[in-house]
Amino acid sequence: MALDGRADQAERVVSAGVRRAPQARYLPIAEHGLIGDVHTVALVGTDGTIDWYCCPHFDSPSVFAALLDADHGGMFRISPDCEGWSSKQLYLPDTTILITRFLMPDGVGEVQDFMPPPRTGEAAHRHRMIRRVLAVRGQMRFVVDVAPRFDYARARHEVELTPHGALFRSPELALSLSTRSPIEIVDGGDVRARITVRAGETATFVLDRVGTGEIPVPYSEADIAAEFDATVAFWRLWLRHSRYSGRWRETVHRSALTLKLLTYAPTGAIVAAPTTSLPEAVGGARNWDYRYTWLRDSAFSLYALLRLGFTEEAAAFMQWLEGRFRYTTDRDSGPLQIMYGIDGREDLPEEELPHLEGYMGSGPVRIGNRAATQLQLDIYGELMDSLYLCNKYGRPLYHDGWMQLTRNLEWLMSHWDQPDEGIWGMRAGRRDYTFSRLMSWVAIERAIRVARQRGLPADLPRWMAVRDSIYDQIMERGWNPSRQAFVQHYGTDVLDASLLLMPLCKFVAPTDPRWISTLDAITAELVSDSLVYRYNVSASPDGLSGEEATFSMCSFWWVEALARAGRLDEARLAFEKMLTYANHVGLYSEEIGPTGEQLGNFPQAFTHLALISAAYNLDRQLG
Repeated sequence: MALDGRADQAERVVSAGVRRAPQARYLPIAEHGLIGDVHTVALVGTDGTIDWYCCPHFDSPSVFAALLDADHGGMFRISPDCEGWSSKQLYLPDTTILITRFLMPDGVGEVQDFMPPPRTGEAAHRHRMIRRVLAVRGQMRFVVDVAPRFDYARARHEVELTPHGALFRSPELALSLSTRSPIEIVDGGDVRARITVRAGETATFVLDRVGTGEIPVPYSEADIAAEFDATVAFWRLWLRHSRYSGRWRETVHRSALTLKLLTYAPTGAIVAAPTTSLPEAVGGARNWDYRYTWLRDSAFSLYALLRLGFTEEAAAFMQWLEGRFRYTTDRDSGPLQIMYGIDGREDLPEEELPHLEGYMGSGPVRIGNRAATQLQLDIYGELMDSLYLCNKYGRPLYHDGWMQLTRNLEWLMSHWDQPDEGIWGMRAGRRDYTFSRLMSWVAIERAIRVARQRGLPADLPRWMAVRDSIYDQIMERGWNPSRQAFVQHYGTDVLDASLLLMPLCKFVAPTDPRWISTLDAITAELVSDSLVYRYNVSASPDGLSGEEATFSMCSFWWVEALARAGRLDEARLAFEKMLTYANHVGLYSEEIGPTGEQLGNFPQAFTHLALISAAYNLDRQLG
């Protein structure tokens, strides 16, 4: 039977995690947990619905995307078949196995969701999603709806029942649903099961990617239990490598597990976030695709991983980074792009999907990201800083990588003194951004360090002269005497939270009078309680419509800047307040809205990276 990608989807029942709210079409962004297999992930709502899943990779077309269109996006729902229930969610400790517990009039049940990671020696990873329903107390009924919408709900698919479940086939992808429960085809191409389980009983639903000619295979309870135990062992063994034992161990380890979930195992690349087009403001148009790897994230990723002791992941990411060193003069944006696909590809054309309404009507939905072609000079500093850290604490930089890297540095030393779009990817024209100059200084300063430590070939007198020229320019033109602060770009009095990194990257001493007055100015103008705005949009238009929310990454930068300045009581209180903005399972999106709601793509790697860094350094300062 064939199903059009725009066919109506069964009415979605949602719960805000406390009580049922059938009138709502969308869960709050924060009302989700994350599961994954280090190839891709799925978001699981507190109502038992998987409303975001791309297969087989992070940046593959979606299979379930009800998060971006509740009626047409597709979903995989397991929820109570009764009225008057509530739900809670938690992770099995020290793992990424997500448990959604349902409290119902007739008892308590739960859904255990996980995706087994690749096995050593496995010929082809199957991308298996396992959903196990368990009755804890009493007797209860569940309804299970599987409604895939392939290729962002653009592709037709066929469905057929098989002896062990159902088979969904689209032109580019086939998925099998394996279960021992009776199922039926509904609405032309979806499948539904109604199950009753009593205390101690289970019912399992397994979604597999299958190849040509494959059909669903039966899974016994012993098979599922073995997969469960292997998944638990994988994550707990991985987490044992952590060296962090500070005050916020559980929070830091949840962030570390999240970063591992956002890592693409075949290449070591880390995606900025696993979602696309979740809005920075509901109803606004600031909706971007973050399922790619930014060079900017590399320094923070490697810093966090190395500080926690995950040298294997740092080495894999280092190898991925070295693959980007290929020097080219074909791009106006320089030899390096600001972002790449998880497989290293450079072409990321941006496209709008008008048939999807967007989260809570926040269109457009975008796939791809045209910001990849922007000139953002700061990426050279973040890249070099990450390589410096990895060379010092992890895998050393090899000869071929160094030779390629120096060619890119030579380009930077000839082009650093020009306007660009800046760290925030402004679309209002290029400017002389202070942060871009700062990170150009970092790039050359770190390269000098590596060359001296390793005795590698380098034109050190020239490099030092360029480094000092950048330093002098920042101190002269990036400093606003009347404002008594470093400013966003030359010739302005606008502040920018990116400059919180000045002492973190050792450009300025954390107690330098110039920096302390800058910190005070940022605190007075850009900080709301513990929440930090990137910049003042009204004072510095960015070429985009809509309002700015606070950036959680910047909030953790502020915490670290306070700690390094010796303001430990203020830093610790701000950090503890930021922890209250995490969702129920410790995850953060990109931004926090006016009423404390999470906004933007979810979960955001940069936010978790900044949290780890702030916790590590605050611990060290507190002693």
